[in-house]
Amino acid sequence: MRRLAGEVLRGLRGVLWYLRELTGESGYERYLEHQQRAHPGEPTMGRREFERWRAEQSARPGARCC
Repeated sequence: MRRLAGEVLRGLRGVLWYLRELTGESGYERYLEHQQRAHPGEPTMGRREFERWRAEQSARPGARCC
């Protein structure tokens, strides 16, 4: 029974990951990781500011930082 519960839980985690990627929900976490790697010490945007910035970027394709 534990094995089945573990398999179901793993499947649900996979579905959740897929939905977050599909909807762009995980974009902020990727942004934070990128900022830490590529621009250490610089301030990062808050979640709302990031979402506004992302919406502006999608309106202007090709305008990226790196």
